Amino acid sequence: MQDFTYTAHPARIVFGSGTLEQVADEVSRLGRSRALVLAGEHLRDVADRVEKILGPLAAGRFDGAAMHTPVEVTEQALAVLRETGADCVVAVGGGSTTGLAKALAVRTGVDQVVLPTTYAGSEVTPVLGETAEGVKTTRTDPAILPETVIYDVELSAGLPRPLAVTSAVNALAHAVEALYAPDANPVVDGMALDAVRHLARGLRGLDTDPDARADLLRGAWLAGTCLGAVGMGLHHKLCHTLGGSFGLPHAPTHTVVLPHAMAYNAAAAPGAMRRVAEALGAADAPRAVFDLIVDAGGPTSLRELGLAEADLERAVELAVAKPYPNPAPLTRDGLAGLLRRAWAGERPPGSTTVDGLTAQVVATFADTEDPRLRALLTDLVPRLHAYAVANDLTQAEWQQGIDFLTRTGRTCTDTRQEFVLLSDTLGLSSVVDVLDNSRTPDTTPSAVLGPFYVEGPPELPQGADVSAGLPGIPLYVDVTVTDTEDRPLPDAVVDVWQSNEDGFYDVQLPDLDGPVLRGRLRTDAEGRLRFRSILPSEYPIPDDGPVGAMLRAAGRHPYRAPHLHFMIDAPGHRKLITQLFVRGGKYLDSDAVFGVKEDLIVDFEPRTGPTPDGAAVEGEWRELRYTFRIARSG
Repeated sequence: MQDFTYTAHPARIVFGSGTLEQVADEVSRLGRSRALVLAGEHLRDVADRVEKILGPLAAGRFDGAAMHTPVEVTEQALAVLRETGADCVVAVGGGSTTGLAKALAVRTGVDQVVLPTTYAGSEVTPVLGETAEGVKTTRTDPAILPETVIYDVELSAGLPRPLAVTSAVNALAHAVEALYAPDANPVVDGMALDAVRHLARGLRGLDTDPDARADLLRGAWLAGTCLGAVGMGLHHKLCHTLGGSFGLPHAPTHTVVLPHAMAYNAAAAPGAMRRVAEALGAADAPRAVFDLIVDAGGPTSLRELGLAEADLERAVELAVAKPYPNPAPLTRDGLAGLLRRAWAGERPPGSTTVDGLTAQVVATFADTEDPRLRALLTDLVPRLHAYAVANDLTQAEWQQGIDFLTRTGRTCTDTRQEFVLLSDTLGLSSVVDVLDNSRTPDTTPSAVLGPFYVEGPPELPQGADVSAGLPGIPLYVDVTVTDTEDRPLPDAVVDVWQSNEDGFYDVQLPDLDGPVLRGRLRTDAEGRLRFRSILPSEYPIPDDGPVGAMLRAAGRHPYRAPHLHFMIDAPGHRKLITQLFVRGGKYLDSDAVFGVKEDLIVDFEPRTGPTPDGAAVEGEWRELRYTFRIARSG
């Protein structure tokens, strides 16, 4: 168990498209009546719109927000605030405008409503960075946190692509450093990884995905929340130093430095890097972030941002002048190497050589004609490689896995499918089943096929006894097949199969004469199907092969809950493969192949006397009545 402390900062979030129109309501909700609108020179049009929506609530305007929040600009805005008698500020813009709003709030106590136009994320933090005499300092205070943040996807939709890329990577930096912060905790970790996924998806889809900007904005919000909840490390210190002391642009500096700061900390924070790599679908997190920036068209060198090579030594001195928490110890030589690589725009050194190999393998599938096959293969390879890297797979373990798969293949016969059994016991069959069944939510739930289905079962008439007289508690089955509008489906082909009273299928009993406890029947004109059998029993899946060995090694039992298999195929309708489980049966809550669904647990009602077809039965028998609903094709 991990002990942790998490402080939730109180803030109101309004997220959506067109939410700018709610700005007046949000000011009134705070009980304020005189708002000073803050913006930068390049956002005057948006600020004009905000003023119009505020109407009589707008008390004044200041368009001089500047990068790195210089204290002299804050003093100018403070004079306007006092002159207009404003009791709140409405900030429209990126980190610079938000920083100005915070600087005014911490000095005067005015409330803040922030409308971000970039992905900086600082709007949800109680952190303020200000620059005075060329030095940027940072402080944290609950009074700095804005009261309300209005996220409007339309505001960031017009953000020029270069600015969108650097702003998003700036947000990504908050999420990455949160994962190895000294006060990291599971709550923030979850938000950070979600932010990484949203930001990466947004950056990759900027030119193709209409939802990319929404992904970036949501990722920025989550990443900013991480920034406000835990401390930051080396990356943020370097960026504040480079920005405040050398005048480098804020978001582009974050973009250039992030992969190199990650590489510096990779050996000291392997868990964090592994989780970032998994979220990015890559093997090496620092290189994956660098490649993400390159693919998105972002800057990769401090040189192109205007930093002179001669300034690198002073930047190192400033960075080590004041100690701060960081996973890897801060050394002059280490930081000098980091900054030189960032200045030159080099790809960070990899923790392994796997990422290059992964890219090489993925590239071999580029000419695959079938687009679906190409997508599956190019996604599979990075995940397999990342699994090997994350678990530090040894040659001996790899060979053991190969041997296991070889034994699995050799165990397969015409009547036994060990690979299906492996898929079943790993839950993969049920995952695919859930995905497929979710596309037809109004139908009877599907279930896994299982390893004991045999093609071409014997054709049987209505009312037949599929058990062929085998011992067991008699079962009378009366089921109906309908479409999703409850119209009966005549002449539907229904395959049924089940275990005997000892839990064995016929294919497991070589001395049994012919197929039994399985058959192919057809519904009548009313969509009904009636047959006799015996009550199915719980049973162990075959555990004398490699799958059984795996279960024993994991301390798992091999038993399946008692059930009856159905495969229903009607013209013009989707095939349904499912199972009906005996209510009250064993292992319903621990089925070995994870195949039990609540809606498929049904009553096999106890009865006495003759069956509905008039057959005399001594003692108890069971009756199953059920209606299957299947969907139309296409």
